[in-house]
Amino acid sequence: MKIALIGNQNSGKTTLFNLLTGSNQKIGNWPGVTVEKKSGYIKNTEHELIDLPGIYSLSPYTSEEKVSRNFLLEEKPDLVINIIDATSIERSLYLTTQLMELDTKIVVALNMCDLLEKKGLSIDENLLSKQLGVGVVKISALKKKGIDELINTINKGSLTKKTKQIYEPIVEESLEEIIKTLKTDNKRFIAVKVLEQDEDFTDKSLKTNKIEKLIKKVEDNYDSDVEQIIANQRYNFVVKVKEKCVVQKQKPASVTDKLDKVFLNKWLAIPIFVAIMALVYYLSVGVVGTYTVDLVDSGVTWFSDTVNAWLTNLGASDWAISLLCDGMIAGVGAVLTFVPQLIILFICIVLLETTGYMSRISFFFDRLFRKFGLSGKSLIPFIVGSGCAVPAIMTTRTIEDENEKNATVMLTPFIPCSAKLPIIALFANYFFTNSWIVTVSLYLLSIVIIIISAILLRKFVYKGKSNTFISELPEYKLPSFRYIARDVWEKTWSFMKRAGTVILLCSIAIWVLVSFDWTFTYGVDVEKSILAGIGNALAWIFYPMVGSYNWAVTVSAIQGLVAKEQVISSMAVIAGLAEEVTEGALIFSQTGIFGFFNPVSAYAFMVFNLFSAPCFGAIGAMHREFGSAKKTWFAVLFQTGIAWALACLINGVGSLIMLL
Repeated sequence: MKIALIGNQNSGKTTLFNLLTGSNQKIGNWPGVTVEKKSGYIKNTEHELIDLPGIYSLSPYTSEEKVSRNFLLEEKPDLVINIIDATSIERSLYLTTQLMELDTKIVVALNMCDLLEKKGLSIDENLLSKQLGVGVVKISALKKKGIDELINTINKGSLTKKTKQIYEPIVEESLEEIIKTLKTDNKRFIAVKVLEQDEDFTDKSLKTNKIEKLIKKVEDNYDSDVEQIIANQRYNFVVKVKEKCVVQKQKPASVTDKLDKVFLNKWLAIPIFVAIMALVYYLSVGVVGTYTVDLVDSGVTWFSDTVNAWLTNLGASDWAISLLCDGMIAGVGAVLTFVPQLIILFICIVLLETTGYMSRISFFFDRLFRKFGLSGKSLIPFIVGSGCAVPAIMTTRTIEDENEKNATVMLTPFIPCSAKLPIIALFANYFFTNSWIVTVSLYLLSIVIIIISAILLRKFVYKGKSNTFISELPEYKLPSFRYIARDVWEKTWSFMKRAGTVILLCSIAIWVLVSFDWTFTYGVDVEKSILAGIGNALAWIFYPMVGSYNWAVTVSAIQGLVAKEQVISSMAVIAGLAEEVTEGALIFSQTGIFGFFNPVSAYAFMVFNLFSAPCFGAIGAMHREFGSAKKTWFAVLFQTGIAWALACLINGVGSLIMLL
């Protein structure tokens, strides 16, 4: 007999497989995918057991789910052992409801039953068997309890399976109509997939118009997407089964339950999220962050002056002193000044992640994001992106739907990352009294632009529906300070390495270009330098957003494509070499930016750097995820186009308001 073993991840499936098969196992990969394949024979029997990958559903969004579904439909095993976590039965039974729609017989192995008493739970397995219409056996794979009973149940071979009505009448009626058109095995399972408009089964019915009418009828009745309707009714069935078969001893609500009533409240969740993010930026960019920046900045100034005096006493040449002090120290120091702010930001983000809050807010935002072609899974890259866009873009691999993944890859760089924070902090602190409010406004603006862009992409580029978001919400817990320290250190060290490599090299390049003219004469006026020539040639592009033809702003913004930190670094190097103030020139000092900028143009400049194409590293990450140079170029042009148009709009409208 061929038997399939299937269940959720972390349900004890591997432990049970090893118990049943012993050493009689074969391990390899499934054809065409790098997913592990394990098979073996149950001890003292001729029953072949195939261990399917750990999954949460049979909707093939991942390679694991595709492998499992294809095996069940094509190989047609004689029996399915569905192992479920008895302590999380509500989550585990979702997959069971899908297995029940197959023609194959099923045995549900209720694992971890030894933990039920500790959790104050009791399960009536006989009543559960009647409710599901399949065999149910209690086991503990870890403690090797109930294994013999499970094997005896398999050996008897007299298992029966009864079809249970999972859905409400209108859905059931539609399924019956579709079943009449099918001439294949597993009719009920396929009928559900046809109703869900699963691409793998859209051609199974010849009466396409009739199917479309049935789908419209169901969606109009519930005013929702049919896939979401079916998922909701599955969960409703699971909840009813749990209420009948699971007894929960009376005990006070857990801390997690109490906190969820506040943090996931339908009216309070979003205001609380906004307040939390405002607090994060108040701490990192506001009072605390500003104090640390001033402290580090004074240290960088002291170090630069000390090195300058030391080299002068040694009789070093003017160009060597300028290269080291005005180029290398000024460029790298301008970026390192903001490291304390980044550390505060990283600590806040990691605290939110480790306590379990981020998982919950992602789940909460799923319903909102689905309306714009995204899902709750898209929020994870956006949150990770507050640290660095490169790993954030890589986390989009967890998004199964290709269209949703591509849209998320393109929109993730819109989130203010650690590299953009120095630009925002510097301009906000100098031009605005309450810098943290400006920072929060940019964060909220990024969310608005992400939503608008998602709508545009869904309508014109990445058409289609988003997927249902299934997530296991962890318990709230106190953070591990050792983990926080390690994670913050890794992120901070990564930022500092960029300052010591990419930023250092770029600062040297900027110093060379601003110290020499086109005849390679050293010590020329900065307005006659090579860099000024390049900047003046391109300054017209940035005129609408800053209201002035300024070459320094132009080259600094372009440098942001290499690394966003380089925007501030370039300004520092250019300012360090500027010997006199000329009208329209950018003057940069140790405490801020002066000159032609006003609050409106400063805000517009921050917006451009926030939304324009990210650094080379992030662009490379986008290319790897897209797998296409064409898609990558489209993303870069889309991002930069949005940034330029938005900055021009802000400067234009803001300037008119200031004139009134």
